[in-house]
Order: sequence, then C-alpha cells, then structure tokens
Amino acid sequence: GRSSRPRSNYAGGKLQEDNDDGKVGLGKKVTLLRGISIIIGTIIGAGIFISPKGILKHSGSVGMSLIVWIACGVLSLFGALSYAELGTCIKKSGGHYTYIMEAFGPQMAFIRLWVDLIAIRPAGMAVIALAFGQYILEPLFMPCNIPPIAVKLATGIGITSVMYLNSMSVTWTARIQIFLTFSKLLAIGIIIVPGLYQLFKGETKNFENAFEMSNVKLSGMPLAFYSGMYAYAGWFYLNFVTEEVDNPERTVPLAICISMAIVTSCFVLTNVAYYTVMSAEELLTSEAVAVTFAEKLMGKFSIVVPVFVALSCYGSMNGCLFALSRMFYVASREGQLPEVLSMIHIHRHTPLPAVLILYPMTMLQLFVGDLYSLLNFMSFLRWLFIGVVVLGLIYLRYTKPDLPRPFKVPLFIPVVFCLTCFFMVFLSLYSDPVNTGIGFAISLTGIPAYYIFFYFSHRPKWLQRALGKTLQILLMVVPAEQ
Repeated sequence: GRSSRPRSNYAGGKLQEDNDDGKVGLGKKVTLLRGISIIIGTIIGAGIFISPKGILKHSGSVGMSLIVWIACGVLSLFGALSYAELGTCIKKSGGHYTYIMEAFGPQMAFIRLWVDLIAIRPAGMAVIALAFGQYILEPLFMPCNIPPIAVKLATGIGITSVMYLNSMSVTWTARIQIFLTFSKLLAIGIIIVPGLYQLFKGETKNFENAFEMSNVKLSGMPLAFYSGMYAYAGWFYLNFVTEEVDNPERTVPLAICISMAIVTSCFVLTNVAYYTVMSAEELLTSEAVAVTFAEKLMGKFSIVVPVFVALSCYGSMNGCLFALSRMFYVASREGQLPEVLSMIHIHRHTPLPAVLILYPMTMLQLFVGDLYSLLNFMSFLRWLFIGVVVLGLIYLRYTKPDLPRPFKVPLFIPVVFCLTCFFMVFLSLYSDPVNTGIGFAISLTGIPAYYIFFYFSHRPKWLQRALGKTLQILLMVVPAEQ
C-alpha cells in the first residue's frame, strides 16, 4: 500500500531542482576534468594503505596479488560503467538506494537502506577510522608496536572530530576535503617515486619467483578480491552528480575510464614499490605497510608518511559522512525513514540528525570488532547489494525498454560484473561462513523493521508527531525549505 500515499510530488518535477543544493558545490557544469577528480578523490582513500596485506595474504604470492589488483581495477571499471548507464537513465540522487527502488520496489530498497544504516556504513567508517588511528599514532610509538587500546582511543577521537566537523559547518567540511585530497596524492607520490627508482636500480629480488603456486588457494580468492574491491570502492560517486555533467553520454564513460585507468595504475605501481623494498613475509607482518616502507627507504624522514596516510583516511571519513547524510535525506523524504533524519540545524544548516545517527553504531563496531573481520563482513553485504543494483539494470532493460538511455553499455559488461559479485558472495559463504552469516542475519532484520516503520507511519499520527517534535527541539532542527 505504498503507492497510494500522497508522496507523488517526488515523482514529478521536484527531482530536477532538488538536486542543485546537495551536491558538493560543483555548480551545474561538471566538466571531464572535474568528473575525473571526483572519482579519483573518492577512490584513493584508506584502501591502498590497508588492502595490500589482505590481498597478499589471501592470494598467496606476489605475482598473484598484482594480478588481483589489476583484475579488481577492471571489474570496478565494469561496475562503474553499469552504474553510469543507471545514472544517466534514472536522474535522481540517492545512489544505490534509488536504483533498487526503481527496479525492485520499496521493500528491497528499504532493506538496502536499513543494512546501510546499521551495518555497512558504520563498519566502513570503523575500518577507515581504525586505519586513521593506527597511522596517526605510528610516529609517536616508533619503532615499538602500538597497544591496541591506544589505537581504538585515537580512532574514537578521530570519528568524534569528523562527526563534530560535519555537524558544525558545511563550508569547512568542503574546504578541509580539498586539502585532504591533495595530501592523498602526495602520499601516493612519496611511495611510488622512490619505489620505482629502486626498481630501476635493479632491486628485483622479491619478484624472482613471483608465481610460486605452493600457497595459492582457491578459497582465499574471494577474500583477496574483497580486499581489492574495497580499495577501489568509490567508483559510484560520480552517480551523485550525473545530472550536472555536461554532455553526459560522452563525459561520464570517458571520465570513468580515464580515472579508473589512473587509479588502477597508481595502485599497481604502489604495490610494486612496496615489493621492491619488502619481501612478502615482511609485508604480512607489518602493522602499517606504508610506514614500514618509509622506514626502510627514508630513515628519519619517514615520519611524514604515516601523517599523510592518516590525513587521507580522515578525508575518506569526511567524504563518506557527507554523501551519507544525502542518502538519509532522500530516504526520509521518500517516507521510508523518520522525518527527523531529513531535518537541518537552524543556525548551522547542517544535516545534524543524519550525521549523529551513525555515531553510536560506529563506536559499537569499533570497540567490538577486529579490522579484517569487519572488512569481510561489510564487503559481503556491500557486494551483495551492488550485485543487486546491477541485476536491476539488466532487469530494467527487459521490463522498461523504452526508458531514455543516453548512454548504453554493451550487455556483457553488467552480466560479467553481476556474476562476479554473486560469485564472490557465494564463495565467501564458503570461506568465511561466520561473518557472512552475521551479515545475512543483519540484512534479514530489515524485513520486520520495514513493517514496524510502516506500522508507525500509518497508525498513531500523534505518537509520531510527539516523538518527532521532542527530537526536533532537542537537536534544534527544522525541515529543509523546498
């Protein structure tokens, strides 16, 4: 009985105007260059500094790990192209959520939203924040190991400060973001240049028997792919701005291809740089790969590397929160989340409730979980739903063939991508059943939640109003003016 509710203003002319305000201040013209910088800026986050270890561990050899890096780049390219078709065909903000809504209806979309809210986002934040904590403390504790509780405390402080920043000022959030994007590229530059210099000098001993097949296990592959795909996560962010792209049918695919090529080569080169200095064993024992690399090559100067990595992680946390509040905002306007979530602070004009709702969940997962199991548990859900979105693309091709599609991908691309997603999901059921089971159970809780929320939104209007009003007064927020 969703469709009967008078929410139809969302379906008509409202969409187009409503998208001008929430974008990251890009104005109406996203040129090719800007599109590329958006994608590169969001992809290069903590992944390249966390994932090398996971990939090497699960793929079993140096050569295999580099192949996994390249394969993940190509797969992400496929996924991004599929998303580009969806983005140019369904012109609404809200990312995955909107696409699932269009293809499979509100129940499915709500489950996606629910899982995002209670599991994927907090786990993702916790993973990046843990990397931040690890790297920010590294220079203080060198050369000893950092006590785990210290890392968690630093992480807690990091998350709290990001949340505070996001709930205080939008302009400062954006300014800091630009500065952090530069520090990311700098960090990668500091690693690649000396690494390649070593390689040309003839430091190739770690590449000698790169394809030793003794410890390559098939069951480890999906987990290696998880780590790799995690490093490339962020290719769907151009979808938040598809409408502002001029000449989208040319610019979008071009921006995606160019930036994926740049990112893939950056990542592969960074790994090659790591391996010129460290053997596989050293890389696996290192707590923070980039720091070990810097210590070996630069001696005293190495203190700057962890600082830059920490800044990069901070930037990812910041961008993640920014895009998220956007999604909650769309969902609560669709009537799928309590209205409070789409309200805005009176004086500061920040989406305070949407930012705050993630805080308790993130803190919980931070102090309960361990980094790598968190990563697998989050990846499982994430890829399941990304697979569902791309399946939705194939499904829409048959159910609504007459939708305007300014940019069409050849059908084999979404098919390959979709199959890979589900393949990874099923294999991870086999190789890490516990975390996968937990993830599955969590997504199933979305079904009762859906009915509870709708029970509330239909029946006691006064109750809903009373709760909403109290929260509104406590947080000092009002509904956004249209």
